[in-house]
Amino acid sequence: MKIRQLGQNGPQVSALGYGCMGLDFGYANTLSRADGVAMIRAAVERGVTFFDTAEVYGPWTNEETVGEALEPFKGQVVIATKFGFDIDPETGAMRGVSSHPDRIRAVAEASLKRLRVDALDVFYQHRVDPNVPIEDVAGTVRDLMAEGKVRHFGMSEPSAATLRRAHAVQPVAMLQNEYSLWTRQVETNGILDACDELGIGLVPYSPLGKGFLTGAITSTADVSQGDFRATLPRFQADALAANQALVDGLKVIAAQHGATPAQIALAWLLAQRPFIVPIPGTTRLHRLEENLGAADITLSDTDLAQIGLLLAGIEVHGARYTPAAEAMTGL
Repeated sequence: MKIRQLGQNGPQVSALGYGCMGLDFGYANTLSRADGVAMIRAAVERGVTFFDTAEVYGPWTNEETVGEALEPFKGQVVIATKFGFDIDPETGAMRGVSSHPDRIRAVAEASLKRLRVDALDVFYQHRVDPNVPIEDVAGTVRDLMAEGKVRHFGMSEPSAATLRRAHAVQPVAMLQNEYSLWTRQVETNGILDACDELGIGLVPYSPLGKGFLTGAITSTADVSQGDFRATLPRFQADALAANQALVDGLKVIAAQHGATPAQIALAWLLAQRPFIVPIPGTTRLHRLEENLGAADITLSDTDLAQIGLLLAGIEVHGARYTPAAEAMTGL
């Protein structure tokens, strides 16, 4: 597996990481804890050294699975987790966002225990809390770093202006934002520009369009009841039908490389910047191996131009999130 540097201040990790959320949260098809542990260890065996989780996944259970799976590999892997949501400790219900300094500290202590580590490799603010100055958030993480409890500070889905304010207090090592062939806001909202300027790594989540770019989802029948994608505008029947042209175009390019649409989608992301590390997730071993194969595909300038023409000729239909979820981003 090839290695990448996540920005000037971030760690060196495998060119493709592994998003652990879907192991037991968000999707209809989840794994038992034992199978989740086995899946994560299969990724390690295949060269993955970067794993992503969060306290809100489950909540809490995802971190516990990751902690058990990666305990034998201390010092060999990088684990990223997140704070920023207000979770009812009794019911697990999410009550909104909270990045109050006391809350950040409490999450850090709990995550350390669940992940079975002495320090959190990456501690992301999951979503910006409009009620807490970002300077206070960055300052709290800076203090946790000084105490040896956190190694790197990250943010997810902030505005470029908020990112810059946070970075002035405590350098942000990496951002986790949605970025894929059909979600490219980072190219126009100042986020990618800020990464270039400030030396910040970029970790695209949902790099395969929540599964759509694999070609496995062609209608609403392919999205199971209880799957969070069923609530998203982009996964409604009309939008899925309209967006199929993107996957059809990807299949043509993939065939030229003897690859799959998913591999081309990931290879395209890797080609955008040397500090980009996508974190596709899956519950299937053959999909894991397929995804990791993308690291061995080098797209030529001609390939990238062909993909650019494909994107220019297609209008993506449907918003990526519900209005309420979208309102939590870009703050």
